[in-house]
Amino acid sequence: MSQPKRRYPIGAELVGENRTHFRVWAPKAQNVDVVLNNGTEANPTFLPLTAEPYGYFSGRAEVGAGTLYRFRVNRTTESYPDPASRFQPDGPDGPSCIVDPTEFQWTDSDWSGLKLEGQTFYEIHVGTFTKEGTWRAAAEQLPELARIGITAIEMMPVAEFPGRFGWGYDGVDLFAPSHLYGTPDDLRAFVDHAHSLGLGVILDVVYNHFGPDGNYLGAFSDDYLTRGKGHEWGDVINFDGPSSGPIREFFITNGRYWIEEFHFDGFRFDATHAIHDQSEEYIIRAVGAAAREAAGSRSIILVAENDLQESKMMRTPKEGGDGLDGMWNDDFHHSAIVALTGQNVGYFGDYSGKPQEFISAAKYGFLYQGQALSWRKALRGTPASGVPAEAFVCFIENHDQIANTGAGDRPRFRTSPGRYRAVSALLLLGPWTPLLFQGEEFGASSPFLYFAEVGNGAVRDAIRKGRAGLLAPFLSLSEAEALTRLPAPDDPHTFSRCKLNLSERRTNREIYDLHIDLLKLRREDSRLRQQSSGGIDGAVLGPASFVLRYLSSHHNDRLLLFNLGPTQGLHPPSEPLLAPPLAHRWETLWTSDSPRYGGTGTAAIASQAQWLLPAESTIVLRTVREASAARQ
Repeated sequence: MSQPKRRYPIGAELVGENRTHFRVWAPKAQNVDVVLNNGTEANPTFLPLTAEPYGYFSGRAEVGAGTLYRFRVNRTTESYPDPASRFQPDGPDGPSCIVDPTEFQWTDSDWSGLKLEGQTFYEIHVGTFTKEGTWRAAAEQLPELARIGITAIEMMPVAEFPGRFGWGYDGVDLFAPSHLYGTPDDLRAFVDHAHSLGLGVILDVVYNHFGPDGNYLGAFSDDYLTRGKGHEWGDVINFDGPSSGPIREFFITNGRYWIEEFHFDGFRFDATHAIHDQSEEYIIRAVGAAAREAAGSRSIILVAENDLQESKMMRTPKEGGDGLDGMWNDDFHHSAIVALTGQNVGYFGDYSGKPQEFISAAKYGFLYQGQALSWRKALRGTPASGVPAEAFVCFIENHDQIANTGAGDRPRFRTSPGRYRAVSALLLLGPWTPLLFQGEEFGASSPFLYFAEVGNGAVRDAIRKGRAGLLAPFLSLSEAEALTRLPAPDDPHTFSRCKLNLSERRTNREIYDLHIDLLKLRREDSRLRQQSSGGIDGAVLGPASFVLRYLSSHHNDRLLLFNLGPTQGLHPPSEPLLAPPLAHRWETLWTSDSPRYGGTGTAAIASQAQWLLPAESTIVLRTVREASAARQ
């Protein structure tokens, strides 16, 4: 009998009407049975699978979508969820569910995908983005995000994880969208609706570890993890050791799956510095290539988080790189937080928050490209010359950095309103790709804390102790003190406190207007929308002030004046970057000190006689042709 045609090498797939083919990698097993519940746990049906080479087992059953099943290994009394389950309706400990991906009717056939240039990312956690915490509720908010100028949603991980709430970075069923947020078709509907509004959706995926609770991979194979090469989240995944071939296949298939079956517009690869792989082809490069192939004519975006700032990941394979489009830029965040708050503990101690750091970020991307770094006591980064400006994803808020304050406080509550407006403007008008965290655009008062409910007491204690050890230096506390003061991650109240109050779009109107206007200015201004670090120069003007000049042809330059200090006069204004093009003058295009945003309305003065920079503000100037010159 010929083998049925499958789309993927693992999992349960419909191959006909009420006909499903099962395939699982289980080299640890002598035999594997599919346990079909048939609506009752008391009288299951057992379907023996046929052994294949290299530890695979497969077989077919006359069952269709919605059928629940498990795998029994070696005829024991225990049975386990499918490692490649497409849906876990009762969570990671329950049975797997057969899904028909063709039932959903897509309407995005004209969607061409995304390219990184010109994007503004918006990171969301589905469980806290709305009161309901579902994909359906989140989809209702997409028109407003599109209206204000967001272009791409970055969704925190959604692969099935244990408990009633969590960040999602401890996923255990990497093909199964979490049942907490709805059904797989609810997720498809979210993406489809986003595309109808011109919004892309990229998915945060975790390929550096598996969650420890609700993880049954060890029942099928002992080779998924490499023992003795652990990091802060446990043992590393075996991408380059004995029997690593099927594991690499598992992750490469996972990348294809999310792109093909859910139409995601790319990935953010979590903590790639924690991936150990000495293979000829780095696993993230392999996943990325497979994802692009799966997307076909659609363009997708691939972005990495990499604490080592290995710029080769953003270079093409021809250049010896991994072919990704961009990388999160923690350097910008750390400089911005020091400038906003004066915080200089932990890794913030390696940053001054002074003007030159922001100028360098605009011109070169990463600040650390191989210099000594005191916090790590090691070199950090590699040269990033030639990497385009949009490849550096910059932010002043994200899930990690807000939670790392311990209390989950957002930056605006740790600084003055003027400073917050000024740095927000810099973020949204710089040459990099900006990222906003959910609620940042309207000054959300809700914190974002670390929350994760796990049933295993030992794992729960380890998580709390690990968080205390990580955050103690930032809180100037001992680990024991941090353990008692930090909110308990498994407390439901910790989770519920993090839900957004969307009515703050109305009550915090000044902050909302600030972000809406900045997004419009970035999108519509003929020069600011051009992302070109090579077309930008900058100069320090004072202890807390600097200028960026956005150079252009046809004298269409822009000046961005940034001042976090008191009102500053330049007498005389000896910096040549302040000189307008011949027969032109400067006029104010936009200011963060506008009364519309809660500012004083103090105007910048830019004349031949003097320059005056208002306190705690960012101001954008544009060139205007002198009237006398126009008549000549």
